[in-house]
Amino acid sequence: MSALVSPAISLEDCFEDVIGKACRGHGIDDGTLSFLTGVEEETIAALKEGEFDEEGARALCPTLGLDADCLVAMARGQWAPEPVELNGLRQFNSDYRGEMTVNAYLAWDAATGTAAVFDTGANADELLAAIEELGVKVEAIFLTHTHHDHIIELDRVVAATGGPPVYVSEREPIPGAHSITPGKSFQIGGLNIETRLTAGHSIGGISYVISGLARPVAIVGDALFCSSMGGGIVSFAQALECNRKELFTLPENCVVCPGHGPVTSIGEEKAHNPFYPEFKR
Repeated sequence: MSALVSPAISLEDCFEDVIGKACRGHGIDDGTLSFLTGVEEETIAALKEGEFDEEGARALCPTLGLDADCLVAMARGQWAPEPVELNGLRQFNSDYRGEMTVNAYLAWDAATGTAAVFDTGANADELLAAIEELGVKVEAIFLTHTHHDHIIELDRVVAATGGPPVYVSEREPIPGAHSITPGKSFQIGGLNIETRLTAGHSIGGISYVISGLARPVAIVGDALFCSSMGGGIVSFAQALECNRKELFTLPENCVVCPGHGPVTSIGEEKAHNPFYPEFKR
């Protein structure tokens, strides 16, 4: 099987999504944002609808805690992450109700033939086909969080892989799964899997940091996207804090595997993600 980790996938968010998430996260309505920045409310509303105005967008960024150059580059399509080739890791992208796509991941140790599944996506056909093609044994299924789009195929994957244990945050228990506290580590063949709390999008979001492949890997669910992040449904401030503490402290070559959109790296996100201006050089 090819060492290319992922198919070609578009960014999950556009510039207007970033602006909208920042406004909601900071609790700033259009009128207040207009007062604070001097940008007309009509311009703000148009930006949120995807009508790009560079001067207006740049003027909003300091108040919203965004990096203006990154937001402009995103709006103009001037950057995309480098394709990742890494033996022992694959991404599977499936359609969810025609509304979005969602990712699942398979990581395996070629020396022992053991593997782990991370989330299930909305259609596990390709995931299960890859497991059969590789001839690996799934030792565990790890869930980043329990939003429906990430676990819709869970029962099917468990049944098709011989009933391996399922692990999920103690804050998001589901029937049949083992509740875990972030900080716990697992060994799958030669792979070490460390759990880190990345809550904020969900109440108990967990990222799984894998060592034992040629590059470190972080399966992050909806904590972090390429050029964006998951919405702060539970707490925007906590989401930002967890990402800074638990993800951006990882090595820059660490492969970031999000729940939506393309794979990227910590170094690329430091350089190109508008939500984290402090890392820009």
